[in-house]
Amino acid sequence: MNVRRQLIPAVATTAVTALGLATLSACSGASAAGNTSKFDVVASFYPMAFLAERIGGSHVHVTTLTTPGQEPHDLEISPQQIAGLEESDAVLYLKNLQPSVDAAVAQSPVRTKIDAASLTTLEEHGHEVGGHAAAHDTHEGEESGGKDPHLWLDPVRYAQVAEGVGKAFEKADPDHAADYRKNTAALVKKLDDLNTRFKDGLANTRTKVFITTHAAFGYLAERYGLTEEAISGLDPESEPSAARVKDLETMAKADGVTTVFYETLVSGKTAKTVAGDAGLRTDVLDPIEGITKKSRGTDYFSVQEANLKALQQALGAK
Repeated sequence: MNVRRQLIPAVATTAVTALGLATLSACSGASAAGNTSKFDVVASFYPMAFLAERIGGSHVHVTTLTTPGQEPHDLEISPQQIAGLEESDAVLYLKNLQPSVDAAVAQSPVRTKIDAASLTTLEEHGHEVGGHAAAHDTHEGEESGGKDPHLWLDPVRYAQVAEGVGKAFEKADPDHAADYRKNTAALVKKLDDLNTRFKDGLANTRTKVFITTHAAFGYLAERYGLTEEAISGLDPESEPSAARVKDLETMAKADGVTTVFYETLVSGKTAKTVAGDAGLRTDVLDPIEGITKKSRGTDYFSVQEANLKALQQALGAK
């Protein structure tokens, strides 16, 4: 039975109502979210915090709701974090990924609410994003909107979001608008360069198919002409059926698949089981939902470079 992601937005909503305009005492081990001399931004999880820090530079104080190593879908926002939202100048989040965050943001009086999902185009689950067969592999929080939220893994979509965040910062904190524009342009250029490296690096490969435990890479696959095959249903850690393992084994032989990828924030047990049955190797493909000691890099760009190398090796890049 899948017990992950069983988050009930009503819990957060109740906490918001009870707290009213409570004073922030702490924010999940981070420094206080609001009342600093800077533009105070609360980010829902790492990909949002990364944008806020890169675009805001020295003018922003960023607090992240999801602690490093925590699976973001599992976040249950605390009363202290809700109070921090109320004290902040802006919140940057990704709607339909973390239900408790959505509920808290909806109830919060924070003036500037930036939904990253509204700043680019998202596709419905089940529309063969990236061609993966397990398009039903959604999380509890993701199902409510019906959209695949993993936009940050596609450098092009992530750059579109960055541009929107930059404009929102300019409007909310006009005294530093020029710096926000400059920082946004620099970040978008880096993302454009990353897109070029992925495009060139994956243009000529022996196979275009890869297997993952978590169907997070549909947009990346779609962008670069690849096909993602996800192992099983709702939970990346759930055991696939014997029939699914047999199908994957058959597909792997037909398409020349060499590798089963797993992610850093959950166990690799399922990937290793499937790989062992099918005679394949395992490797990490990081959905970059958080940076930890296990991450193959220290920030978004270095982890994406590691992902590119892993894909090139698995797909037989020429």
